[in-house]
Amino acid sequence: MKQHYEAFPHNDANFVPLSPLSFITRTVDLFPQRTSLIYGDKHYSWAESYARMRQLASALDRAGLGIGDTVSVIAANTPEMFEAHFGVPMAGCVLNTINTRLESETIAYILENSDCRLLITDTAFAPNVGPALAALPDDVRARIRVVDIRDPAMGDLPPLGNEDYEAFIAGGDPAYDWQMPADEWQALALGYTSGTSGRPKGVVYHHRGAYLMSMGTATGWPLPQHPTYLYVVPMFHCNGWCHVWTMTMMAATIVLIREISAEAIF
Repeated sequence: MKQHYEAFPHNDANFVPLSPLSFITRTVDLFPQRTSLIYGDKHYSWAESYARMRQLASALDRAGLGIGDTVSVIAANTPEMFEAHFGVPMAGCVLNTINTRLESETIAYILENSDCRLLITDTAFAPNVGPALAALPDDVRARIRVVDIRDPAMGDLPPLGNEDYEAFIAGGDPAYDWQMPADEWQALALGYTSGTSGRPKGVVYHHRGAYLMSMGTATGWPLPQHPTYLYVVPMFHCNGWCHVWTMTMMAATIVLIREISAEAIF
């Protein structure tokens, strides 16, 4: 029977690499005007979120970043963090979300160890991120481009970089023709352990694994169609348990809050 199996090699008609990036294209095709995100008084449709993701991917591409390059993000559960979970891998880059509660020394270690090329960071975390950048060796610091998230909810805080997120993605194309990964084992995200002995250890997620984890979550709960999801798990923690991708697959409405408090929730 072996000869029969070998007679059917992979091709576009019978095989597609698994990736959670496929969730956004389906959701936008079917439910473009459904609400994707609610953050304070901001409301986005799935079509609007997708356009911003593509702008981010395009901006990264134009910045010279591509397959295998690490983009680190230090942010709360804000629209920018959500968009990065799609826009970064759409450019072929690897998403490295960093725990906002870490001290400067550990942040510096992760930025260097991950070979970070671009850092997207919320200005609210500058008291720890600033010293982390300053502690890096000169050659490492020189290679990291810093893009600031300036959330109006946090006031006018001083930036760490020379450009803010909105200006950065404004240079990108909302119709950017991104490509699915040719290899489903391509790195999608890079996380770092905590509660470990010694230095944090890097853990790589590939596209296939994140796809299967997201599908498993939807079937394991089980989720209704179009749920409304209050995102209380930090997206920096195991990529928010992959719920970023699961909720996109379900065309959910995702409610984001910066901090967990009764006032913010109720």
